[in-house]
Parts: sequence; structure tokens; C-alpha cells
Amino acid sequence: MTDDHGELPPGLALSWGVQPVQRRGPKPALSVEQIVDTGIEFGDRHGFEAISLQRIAARLGVTTNAMYRYVRSKDELIVLVQDKAVGRPPGSILETDGWRAGADAWVRASVDRYAERPWLLDVPIQGAPATPNQLHWLEVLLRVLAETSLSQHDALGCAVLLSGYARSYSAMVRELTANVDVPVQAPAVGAFLVPRLQEAGLEQVAALYTNQEYEDEVDDDLDFGLTRILDGIETLIG
Repeated sequence: MTDDHGELPPGLALSWGVQPVQRRGPKPALSVEQIVDTGIEFGDRHGFEAISLQRIAARLGVTTNAMYRYVRSKDELIVLVQDKAVGRPPGSILETDGWRAGADAWVRASVDRYAERPWLLDVPIQGAPATPNQLHWLEVLLRVLAETSLSQHDALGCAVLLSGYARSYSAMVRELTANVDVPVQAPAVGAFLVPRLQEAGLEQVAALYTNQEYEDEVDDDLDFGLTRILDGIETLIG
């Protein structure tokens, strides 16, 4: 398969609907959209590691070699699968009242998307967003921040900060909920640890246990961290 976009990162041209120049021959039996949708299906059912050209080819009834008529590599496949799986941000974000409410809604929408498709957290970060849906997410957040007096440089820095927070929080939640049958902070753990913490001189940590502050309240963690970040951005604006 040949095209005029060989110097672009894998998947970039295809993600924007720019199709490669096809060689003469039989009409393609598949479409890039079918391949991408099947990749998303594997990710949703079995996780990121299940997304491969071989598995998709077997599901669609073609050889792995035939897949290269549509995508050049697994890297290109992953770019396309990730962008479609991310989808567009909710339109309600831009309907919020003020930049702070908009940024809050943006982060929560990002966390919700990761909760729907946790395998997106396993997709390697290859650089700045360049595909359509990811750039729509960035555009929405920059529009929210455009209501402020922030420079473009500072607004982009805030966008990176908020995006990183949504991703890191979502990764933490996934880890904490991976073993739901074994709560990390079960009452028995606290009862076991408190006298040993006191004996070891770890008084502040022991106090967290005795005051029931050391719990797995991940929702509170999201609110606390996000509020502190927004407070910092508000100070920067001021």
C-alpha cells in the first residue's frame, strides 16, 4: 500500500480520513472502520493487549498479511483504535457557567471515559495529541480556559496538568478496584496495625487509622485534588 504521507506518524493521515492511494486490483473486502471497530471490541472485552492485527484478521476472516492493505502497522492500528475509542467530549462541558465549572466538568468527563474503557490507560503516550477526537477534547478545554486572562502558553500548561490529573486518578482507581474482594483498608488491617504503628513511633499514621481517615474514599480524593488544582489555576489567573 502506497501513499504520499510516509513522513507522518503512523495513523495520522488515516485518522483524518485521508486514504492511501490503492494499487490496482480487486475491490477491498474490508474497510478501515471495520478493522478499528473490531479492535475496540477486543479492547472492551479483553483489554489492550488483546488488540492485534492477527486477532482482528482471524475475527474478520482474512489473513494477517491482508490487513496491511488497510493499515501499515500495529502502531497505526493502535492510533486509530485509540482515537475512535476516546470519542468526542460531552457537549455539556461548554454549557457550564464559568471556566472553573467547565474545567471541573472536563476532568470528570475524562475520568468517566477512562472508567468506561480502562484499557485506554495502557495505550502508550507517543507525543502531543494529533488525531481528531483527542484534539476535540483539547479544543473544548482550551475554549473553557479562553474565558480567563491566561496566555496560550499557560492555558496549554493548565490543560496538560488537568489531563494528567484525570489520567493518574483513573489509573489509581483502576488499581484500587482491581481486587475488590480484598479491601486495602479493611477494619481488620487497622486493628492489626494501630498498636504496631504506635510502638514504632508512627503516631501521625496511627492517628489516621484511629480517626478513620485512612480509607479508600476515591471520590473524595478526586474532589480534593481537583479542587487544589483549580485553586492553583485561579491564583495564576489572578
